[in-house]
Amino acid sequence: MTPPAQHRERIQTRLTDSGRYPKWVLLTALAGMFATTFPVTLLAVSIPTIAEDFGARQTLVAWVISGPLLASAVALPILGKLGDLYGQRRVFLIGFVVSTIVTALTTLAWDPYSLIVLRGLAVVVGAATIPSSMALINSVHAPAERAKAMGWWSLVAAGSPAIGLVIGGPLIDAIGWRPLFGVQAVLSVVPVVAAWLVLRETTPRRDVGFDVPGAGALALGAGGIMLALNQLPSRGLDPLVAVAVTAGIVGLLTFVAVERRVAFPLLPLELFRRRNFTASMLGSLFSGAAYMGGFVLAPLLLQSVFGYSVAASSFIMLLRPASFSATSPVGGWLATRIGERPVAVFGATAIACALLALGFGAREELVLLVMGALVLQGIGNGHAQPTLTATLSNSVEEHDLGVAAAAQRMMFQVGSALGITVMISVYGGTGQASDFFNGYVVGAGLGVAAIVFSWFIRSTPRGPRPGQDVVTRETAVGATPPTAPLSVTAGD
Repeated sequence: MTPPAQHRERIQTRLTDSGRYPKWVLLTALAGMFATTFPVTLLAVSIPTIAEDFGARQTLVAWVISGPLLASAVALPILGKLGDLYGQRRVFLIGFVVSTIVTALTTLAWDPYSLIVLRGLAVVVGAATIPSSMALINSVHAPAERAKAMGWWSLVAAGSPAIGLVIGGPLIDAIGWRPLFGVQAVLSVVPVVAAWLVLRETTPRRDVGFDVPGAGALALGAGGIMLALNQLPSRGLDPLVAVAVTAGIVGLLTFVAVERRVAFPLLPLELFRRRNFTASMLGSLFSGAAYMGGFVLAPLLLQSVFGYSVAASSFIMLLRPASFSATSPVGGWLATRIGERPVAVFGATAIACALLALGFGAREELVLLVMGALVLQGIGNGHAQPTLTATLSNSVEEHDLGVAAAAQRMMFQVGSALGITVMISVYGGTGQASDFFNGYVVGAGLGVAAIVFSWFIRSTPRGPRPGQDVVTRETAVGATPPTAPLSVTAGD
């Protein structure tokens, strides 16, 4: 009988010889993405049912959504760095297996607190698969092809929650919410097996250590800021929020101080001196703020101003993830053809214009304009996100792909919390069309900030033109070739 390791090596060799290995790495990562993300929207609409089953307040059960979001934002950079240090395949598999086991155990939750803890643990451990999968995908794709691969990644990230809502809604109505976690655990077995067979290990960094002080400081900083943004709309500037803000600021300042002195930093600060790294990080922050802030306001608008039911509002809201999913591969393909900068700028501009259209649609009570704006918002994010992700990946060395992808994902989540807090606060919960307009105008301002930072991106060189020096990967990430100065490309 052939040993499992030899069987796995034979499969990988066959895929490599056929030229299909990058495609299979992408498919494996996408299968994992689908299994881990499809329950998100289902849990959001199931909060009233779960609260009724446990006899608990809906505000408490809502931590099933917000708790894991906060925890995963804190854990992402740490998990991404672990993949860089010890191998992305190893972290991906361990995270997936443990997350699958905990997800199965979640079906046995006996009260809201156990549900929150189990769900949080599953999401945090499963968060290891996000930066690892992105690093694995980028490690087998050339820099100029990464935007296209990230387009497919974004398609599944946006489409799986929508598919889960359409398919899982009737399932929950028929047999309850607990089987949802059992279904997720069963679906996760397929990508676990595929990952074990297909994925090759990346080269771990044996020459460096893990930055424990930096990880602790970043966890305190990101956790404090995320908690403050999460609680600010409902609590105002009460003592808890003030303590969270203070802890966040102290944590971030400590992180910067630690990273300047430690021998092997968690996130090298010199990366922020690279134009594309900083521009894509800040672009992700503000595009996430505009996109997710608009997402939270939209169902409130549809129900308060237009009088739609929850079911009807949910159906209309599907326009946004549908257009996001449909256009993500297009955005990635365009970025490989014309460069990242114009595609990222277009995406951010579309998001900002969509928020303005939502505001005018609310003020004038034009539901067709609101629906069109939801489609435009999805199109904008479908172009912006894969392009920003590819830009960031192309700006760092391969051994920093994991932590860079995780840091960008954290920035998107912090931006999401920021946008939701700001836009909800400006709206004020009045249900008035004029206040929705004000909230969306502020959101459009966040979109304008995303446009500005996207404009600073330099497009990845597509190859040498006649009479032009070849620009290597080292040039793309910021190093100047020793024999010639860095040539200026069309994207500069």
